[in-house]
Amino acid sequence: MNMLKTNFTLLTDFYELTMANGYFENGFADKIAYFDMYFRKVPDRGGFAIMAGVAQLVDYLNNLRFDEEDIEFLRQKNAFCEEFLQYLKDFKFSCDVWAIPEGTPIFPNEPIVTVRGPIIQAQFIETMVLLIINHQSLIATKANRIVRAAEGRAVMEFGSRRAQGAEGALMGARAAYIGGCVGTACTMSEKEFAIPALGTMAHSWVQMFPTEEEAFRAYARSYPDKCTLLVDTYNTLKSGVPNAIKIFREEVLPRGFRPAGIRIDSGDIKYLSGRARDMLDEAGFPDCKIVASNSLDEYIIRDLLLQGAKVDSFGVGERLITAKSEPVFGGVYKLAAVERNGRIVPKIKLSENVEKISNPGHKQVWRLFDRDSGKAFADVITLVDESIDCGKSYEIFDPRFTWQKKLVTNFYAKKLQVPIFKAGKCVYESPGLDAVRDYCQEQIGTLWDEVLRFEYPHKYYVDLSVPLWEMKEQLLREYAVR
Repeated sequence: MNMLKTNFTLLTDFYELTMANGYFENGFADKIAYFDMYFRKVPDRGGFAIMAGVAQLVDYLNNLRFDEEDIEFLRQKNAFCEEFLQYLKDFKFSCDVWAIPEGTPIFPNEPIVTVRGPIIQAQFIETMVLLIINHQSLIATKANRIVRAAEGRAVMEFGSRRAQGAEGALMGARAAYIGGCVGTACTMSEKEFAIPALGTMAHSWVQMFPTEEEAFRAYARSYPDKCTLLVDTYNTLKSGVPNAIKIFREEVLPRGFRPAGIRIDSGDIKYLSGRARDMLDEAGFPDCKIVASNSLDEYIIRDLLLQGAKVDSFGVGERLITAKSEPVFGGVYKLAAVERNGRIVPKIKLSENVEKISNPGHKQVWRLFDRDSGKAFADVITLVDESIDCGKSYEIFDPRFTWQKKLVTNFYAKKLQVPIFKAGKCVYESPGLDAVRDYCQEQIGTLWDEVLRFEYPHKYYVDLSVPLWEMKEQLLREYAVR
């Protein structure tokens, strides 16, 4: 799906344009620069995040253009020279772009998107690169936490009505599906992405009829083959479940179907689901599923299951679609190098906060796997022209505490970034969403259980190669003298 039903080229921070004009006036229009997108911290203090949004990034870059009305709008700002506006009129994206594929577990400080190209272009796309990847990676990460808490029970994304706008609902549903949700309440997501649209009734349906029984009967007659009834409008155990059982017997079974389920949306879900399970089993409906909703998240779901709740699937809304517990994925986009006289000149950003010091140069990310277990044990960021010889032992070390070293053997290494654009032309075919979802599950399976913990997960190391570390140290020494 192409999300760009309108031209989003001007959905950018204004300083991207003022800098572009300045670059143009200073003769930098064709200066080649390298930018990295990376993030500094996993949301919710988790052990890893999930890459998402690459397909929409491809859409954006394929449709990047300045229309006549864009040029006229910028002209009226009186902030740009006429020659620069003509440059924008003739604008054609020509950058190289690399990215880590969607569904891949990702970790802080490693480049997840790298852009190489004319500085005006590479700088200009910063806002949308961050907007697209930050949002979908945030929601995919949150969804996967919730899915893992459900321990194999289906999780449905129910948050459209509380998402931050239409794009938030649509792209959030997409990201949630990558993270492991089985479907969404957002109908448009099925039309655009083939994500199963799911749902039955609201409390208003039950309230519209004279009695709860009549409401259930009418619904069962319309949908006998997939009859799930909302049982908590009035009293879950005294009326809701008994009425559901009655209607299942009188309307669903005679039509040759089995009841699909009941949904509980309020109250003590642990207690109510247990009693409802007993009632359904005693009535001869052990196959009738119990769905729970009502402001759920991974911690509530985990506690419910630890306490023995008899829930078969979960509908999760606002706390998923908004990533309510930590609603910001702090991805950043930093200049890493420029080209001068045919060679790459590394650039570094310094800060009094050590964690904000960037890694210079044109880089590649490798994931190291143990050959016997197939488990990933570290990522290594190298310069782009380095290779890792898996036939020999390889020393990894903590770039902040360099005395912490480990010599690894019996491993294999995989490059994580893949080419997305070459000289402005897309060279990447986005996989189908089901394939991305399956790949995500497969890749999470390569992580150790200790990394998957919700609280105090084991730190997964992202190390620097020796040449990259030496380059960084040299730049730090140079800037310390200035």
